[in-house]
Amino acid sequence: MKRLEYDLHIHSCLSPCGDDDMTPGNIAGMAALKGLDVIAVTDHNTCKNCPAVLHFAEEFGILAIPGMELCTSEEVHAVCLFPTLSEAMEFDAYVEKKLIPFPNNVEIFGKQLIYNNEDEATGMVENLLINSTEISFDGLWDLVRSFGGVMFPAHLDKNANSLLSNLGFVPPDSRFTAAEMRNLNRLPELVRQNPYLEKCLILQNSDAHQLGDIKEQGVTLEAEEKSVEGVIASLLKGKGL
Repeated sequence: MKRLEYDLHIHSCLSPCGDDDMTPGNIAGMAALKGLDVIAVTDHNTCKNCPAVLHFAEEFGILAIPGMELCTSEEVHAVCLFPTLSEAMEFDAYVEKKLIPFPNNVEIFGKQLIYNNEDEATGMVENLLINSTEISFDGLWDLVRSFGGVMFPAHLDKNANSLLSNLGFVPPDSRFTAAEMRNLNRLPELVRQNPYLEKCLILQNSDAHQLGDIKEQGVTLEAEEKSVEGVIASLLKGKGL
């Protein structure tokens, strides 16, 4: 087994709430400086900066997993990760059709910039990406698995846009095997209230919107190999690792 320093929830400048300096090249460079082994850039409801992220991650010797932070119809945030760029972009096209269309106001919400492999802005997404989609949390696991990926609910202990804050409980038919928390001190309390979490692999990611917030070393993920497939397999196993 390999122990991998990870950060699987990072926002680029494509997310309207992400700083303009969160370019794919800058993210990969900062992750390398911080000694991370694997990252995932998971912008709100889009994977359109994943091609550039994977390009720069390879240049810096870091493993990058293409992903997205999806906002469900219940406004629950879930991180979705995919084994290949092709499958991520297919999921991106699917979600784009399910995103409630509302024009972005750059002055209020921020830019939504698409970058190329030269770390140059080449376009902008016009509709606001932080809106909810028409995709329900119920069935999201099967949907993401149909694209070869894995999903986990984001920032469970957050007071907004989390599974527990918005639904109030873990649905009894849930199938997710990992979950994300910001403060592990609250884990015993949340497990008591939601015994389902006992079998989940608990992740600590940064949810970074600024370069300095990308996670430092210290919390690792065990995987049989340093590969996208190895990381996804570990997330699918949950605590059965």
